[in-house]
Amino acid sequence: MNVILTTNSNASSKIYLDIVEKLRAMIDADGLVPGDKIPSERELSDRLSVGRSSVREALRALELLGLIETRRGEGTYIKNFQEHRLVDLLGAFFLQDKKTIDDLSETKQLIELDCLKVLIHRSQKEEIDQLIHWANSHSFDDSSFFEAIATKTPNKLLERIWRVIHSYDRSTKRDVTTADKDSYLDLLEALQVKEESRMVETYLYRIRKLSKPH
Repeated sequence: MNVILTTNSNASSKIYLDIVEKLRAMIDADGLVPGDKIPSERELSDRLSVGRSSVREALRALELLGLIETRRGEGTYIKNFQEHRLVDLLGAFFLQDKKTIDDLSETKQLIELDCLKVLIHRSQKEEIDQLIHWANSHSFDDSSFFEAIATKTPNKLLERIWRVIHSYDRSTKRDVTTADKDSYLDLLEALQVKEESRMVETYLYRIRKLSKPH
């Protein structure tokens, strides 16, 4: 009897995980982002070829995790995970000592440099032109500037990693100084003309204000 129960439980878990994975793949395929509405239970049941009760259970679990939200009379929407209190709670739990906070800051800088390097080698000129136009016509802080950089990065996994690291970095309440606007514009110009060494120097020494090695 115990064996049968375990088998049924494992089968149920596999079905549930399969539905969650199908939902994730569908969200990616449809290009849905935080704030977008996801299909109804009936449509999800048809598209994923699973029962509505199974879809309902998967959605309920995702809602409990804070990844989606149901608005009465409107439907179900993808939530912005950066607004999820779990980030702040985990940050407060793990990011207690200065060494860990310094490591997090260094990791964020490495990810930002990687985003810039991918952009300089793989982006189209029009994409950098758009960034320059945005920077010239908007006021921004350091956070919104590098969010724009991450968003333009062709490597979407790098963008996701940056967003997670940035969320934890923000939860430390560490002050991040915004450099002068000319420094960010010079960084974009280095991207535009594909001068990697100039780009790296501008990022490290003018924007992050690190000390140059002797």
